[in-house]
Amino acid sequence: MGGSVAEGAARSVDRSGGVPPAGDTIQVGIAVDIPEPWGAQLTRRRVEAGDPLAVPAHVTLLGPTEIPTAALPAVERHLAAVAAAHLPFALHLRGTGTFRPVTQVVFVAVAAGISECELLAGAIRAAPELHRETRFPYHPHVTVAQDVAAEALDKAYEDLADFSAMFEVDAFTLFSHSGQARWQPRRDFRLGG
Repeated sequence: MGGSVAEGAARSVDRSGGVPPAGDTIQVGIAVDIPEPWGAQLTRRRVEAGDPLAVPAHVTLLGPTEIPTAALPAVERHLAAVAAAHLPFALHLRGTGTFRPVTQVVFVAVAAGISECELLAGAIRAAPELHRETRFPYHPHVTVAQDVAAEALDKAYEDLADFSAMFEVDAFTLFSHSGQARWQPRRDFRLGG
């Protein structure tokens, strides 16, 4: 493992279109996208459950975090260094789980790749701009139903009980949200020691 920040930056892909964010603060989040065909299947399942937050399927590494807009370049440099220091890994999604009764969430479980997600999430949160208090310990998963009727939660839990997908994670994505539009991918950071 290793690599310089410059090497990590060379492996990142800017998806912002060169548009600087407006305003004094910006919401950011960091996630691993679920590739096709599984991403569309899990996203569709979340929509069918009636979930109003049916964003594309992903494993969150850093939940929504507000940062000063001026800190964004430093955050992106930090993420490039984190990506350069971590190797690609296999992620296996299998079966369902729930956080009920604590929160009304049903998810597809991460069966392999848990420690790699935990290490990435910890390294990402090490940046002072990205450190935030959390309500719950980090638990990698793919949400498929949240804050919907109990029957819809039960159905998602049962329908995806036999779900299985295995793929290589070779990048994570920085998303931003200005409050005006949906979450937008800003930059992909390629893993690779």
